[in-house]
Amino acid sequence: MYEYKYVKVDLSSWNGKPKENYHDIIDSHAKDGWRFVQIFAPATKGYGSASYFEIIFEKPSN
Repeated sequence: MYEYKYVKVDLSSWNGKPKENYHDIIDSHAKDGWRFVQIFAPATKGYGSASYFEIIFEKPSN
């Protein structure tokens, strides 16, 4: 059995770039025992681009 963690990263409405460094987020969680699963971008907003994405992690349940 696994437990999951979802980290929301907002994107700039001006240029569409992440407001946080997602490499740092993934590295930080890996050090805490979380395994990166995927980056998920939900449905788009009015102009056809996402306003955020979620980084999904998993690790075995205790």
